[in-house]
Amino acid sequence: MNVLLAASATSGQGAAGQAIGYPTLFLLVLIGALVPVVPTGALVSSAAVVAFHQNSPLAMVLVFAVAALAAFLGDVALYWLGRRGMGSKNGSRWLAAIESRAPEDRLTQAQEKLSEHGVTVLVLSRLVPAGRIPVMLACLMAKWPVRRFARGDVPACLAWAATYQLIGVLGGSLFDEPWEGVVAAVALTLAISAAPSAWRRVRGIRGAA
Repeated sequence: MNVLLAASATSGQGAAGQAIGYPTLFLLVLIGALVPVVPTGALVSSAAVVAFHQNSPLAMVLVFAVAALAAFLGDVALYWLGRRGMGSKNGSRWLAAIESRAPEDRLTQAQEKLSEHGVTVLVLSRLVPAGRIPVMLACLMAKWPVRRFARGDVPACLAWAATYQLIGVLGGSLFDEPWEGVVAAVALTLAISAAPSAWRRVRGIRGAA
């Protein structure tokens, strides 16, 4: 529902529609970065569909810039809150939220990859569904300063925004009506997000058989 609202807001022609749409996109992506359970890729893809149908290169650039900036600020804020939680005797609810989204096996894997490849893992973690939080927690466990995390998160957020914007462009190019492209883009991004967990379930069933 929020995805369709954001897309419809962004689709408004002229300054009024843009004044509503881009701040809405920014706010929803920012919240999605801070609250790990909120999917944000579908928001970017939906906004990209609408921008594609506007036939405005500036609209495409603005969607990319707004999405990447919001994702970066959300990531850095969440990481800072996690660092603050680790330094507190009682921890914090943000740190607890990060830990709850990072199973022990995935955290161990993220720590190994982080020690081997460093900042490169941050970029990949943003592109892999549900990969961001385990790597972020691994960075916290490795006691990376916020500045070091932020430097690595810049290319990660740029690559993430470009990837989901491309998905939106593909969805928009397949249909004449923006809402049809939005539905297609949302369906595709949700399928991509669900693929890793579905594959783990299949592997678990095969291993138990």
